Amino acid sequence: MEVGICKQDMLQKKKNAVLVDGVILNGPIMDSKAGEKFVEEACKIIMEEVIQKANDVTEKVCEWRAPETLKKILDLEMRDTGESHQKLLQLCQDVIQYSVKTSHPRFFNQLYAGIDYYSLVARFITEALNPSVYTYEVSPVFLLVEETVIKKMIEFIGWEEGDGIFNPGGSVSNMYAMNLARYKFCPEIKEKGLSSLPRLVLFTSEECHYSMKKAASFLGIGTENVYFIKTDERGKMIPEELEKQVQRARKEGSAPFLVCATAGTTVLGAFDPLDEIADICEKHGLWLHVDASWGGSALISRKHCRLLHGIHRADSVAWNPHKMLLAGIQCCALLVKDNSGLLKKCYSAKAAYLFQQDKFYDVSYDTGDKSIQCSRRPDAFKFWLMWKALGTTGLEERVNRALALARYLVEEIKKREGFQLLLEPEYANVCFWYIPPSLRKMEDGPEFWQKLHEVAPIIKERMMKKGSMMLGYQPHRGKVNFFRQVVISPQKDSG
Repeated sequence: MEVGICKQDMLQKKKNAVLVDGVILNGPIMDSKAGEKFVEEACKIIMEEVIQKANDVTEKVCEWRAPETLKKILDLEMRDTGESHQKLLQLCQDVIQYSVKTSHPRFFNQLYAGIDYYSLVARFITEALNPSVYTYEVSPVFLLVEETVIKKMIEFIGWEEGDGIFNPGGSVSNMYAMNLARYKFCPEIKEKGLSSLPRLVLFTSEECHYSMKKAASFLGIGTENVYFIKTDERGKMIPEELEKQVQRARKEGSAPFLVCATAGTTVLGAFDPLDEIADICEKHGLWLHVDASWGGSALISRKHCRLLHGIHRADSVAWNPHKMLLAGIQCCALLVKDNSGLLKKCYSAKAAYLFQQDKFYDVSYDTGDKSIQCSRRPDAFKFWLMWKALGTTGLEERVNRALALARYLVEEIKKREGFQLLLEPEYANVCFWYIPPSLRKMEDGPEFWQKLHEVAPIIKERMMKKGSMMLGYQPHRGKVNFFRQVVISPQKDSG
């Protein structure tokens, strides 16, 4: 009854109201003034509780709560009627309070951390504009920005020309590259599918990112057709082992088509010998993809770019500026040396309703057909604005600072009783074991490691519940030896 009265009042107030199926079509969808006020107040909370507290070491990394407790605190249920703005603002406050503060100086748990204010503002802008990057007509600025950023990244790789696209993550970049390499090897797969193919085989290191197995599974190649190449004591792929496995695959009657090298492995931060691997790829006619999602940012440092020596010989590269360079998640690029339109040939579906060829502008700027996505975020913009603000020298300083901090941490670990460094770091990954006093005089053996295995999870639980810091622990190369892996961000202090 009340709804009917409201509609009647609306119709009386607006003589030209259009009513269809009980819906007033030319009435307001929402109260814009109230909405603007809510945005203003929510932004104030974000400013006070997230941005201003980002570098405050007295704040907790996370106000830890068990899942069932947190469900009650947050009141996650959706109801038939909307909540008041006051309650929604409280929910915003609660979400911030109980979330992990990845910009906190004591957050060490992942391969990203810290806050970049320019990138953050860029994200605010793109979220407010809500663009989708597929055609120039709907996203003119962001398409030009993406083109500019890709050209600059290609320049740092050392290619004279190339192509590329920003996508949802390093895992997706690796999948793109795998599919692109397969398309290059046998273009008919796009129309005929898997049935006409031989048994395809790809090669990657034991220390590669797990996305390689996922991509092989998703693309129908199969995880059994991923040959994992042995690594040395530092976690680098051994070229001689790669050569052996390529020859083995050929003798088995398989069809090798791809080698994925890693520049900055997730655990040890190892860089595969790209030049030697490229020699093998050239010899056997294999596509070389370099997963530099983590280590790619070292290219910007004149001091540390040597870590990726030989990357210019790759056919494709994955590089995530949201990691070392703090561009903000997500900001990931797949870069391709081929400039003949291979990306578009591989992924194009030629949707006539979207990619019309008779537009009044140069349709080569409609880049959406290079992507497996339709809707796509303008992720390059946050990297571009940050790069404009800091310049290349500012980005270089971030890389150099992160690696200098890692070096400092290593020297401090060496001075402290009970800490055992796993190996001298090559990048920003510092891996070590903490040996509690009760085990320090115990003989190295199965019983020692069994007891030590129980230490890391307990310490991590205590730290997370205390909320003062977060450290990662991961098994090394299939063993169950748990160690501390601290990944240094450019904004970590030395306290």
